[in-house]
Amino acid sequence: MGDRHAWTAAPSAAECARSMLAAAWSCTVTAHGGREEFVGAHTVAADGRVLLHVPEDSALLAAAVCAPRGEPSAVLEFADAAPVPLRNRIRARLWLAGWCVPEDGQPAFRATRAVLRRPSGTVVLDLDEFADARPDPLVTAEARLLTHLAEAHPDAVERLTRLVEPDSLHGAVRVQPLAVDRHGLTLRIERARGNGDVRLPFHAPADDVSELTERMHVLLTQASSASCPRPLQRQRADGDR
Repeated sequence: MGDRHAWTAAPSAAECARSMLAAAWSCTVTAHGGREEFVGAHTVAADGRVLLHVPEDSALLAAAVCAPRGEPSAVLEFADAAPVPLRNRIRARLWLAGWCVPEDGQPAFRATRAVLRRPSGTVVLDLDEFADARPDPLVTAEARLLTHLAEAHPDAVERLTRLVEPDSLHGAVRVQPLAVDRHGLTLRIERARGNGDVRLPFHAPADDVSELTERMHVLLTQASSASCPRPLQRQRADGDR
């Protein structure tokens, strides 16, 4: 049974991809048959170019310097993992295929194809939209915010389930915060078999943490005035035995 939820304002696929690049700590690079993993070794230019800071003995650096025309083909892969312990923690994967050129002694990567895969499906990104998109303003604070919500305020997470349609909570064994962006909060509903995600949209976008705090207070106020879903009532009753 699928979850019913209203997806109102949400980041575009290009914005999600740029947010992933901004938050990712590692990436995997495949070039000329070789595969290397780099940790803390990339930055992203305003136009979406990925600047790689790799060891001098990296095969990728050698390929970028020595290849004809200085343009070796490569594929970069990024994984977006939820900061809160969950089943299926990978929220999305991003693949960038393109060319590396040496720039200030390091490879600079420009994508000629960008593919984003999320649970909702896989999309090939428009490269102009990808270049023009900007990361979500909360992306660098998201891990800290979600971890704090899950660990320090589990009561608030449970209260927020009052905003979820009862059908989506059927069979729920645990609900955890999965993601947050300037447009809303997403909850992961885990069941004995499978899981589903439900989005709680904010009444207005949040451009910084202080605005996010206000948006969360609004959601919690709305939740406090809503009735408690029956599935969770049964779950609590079963757990108290």
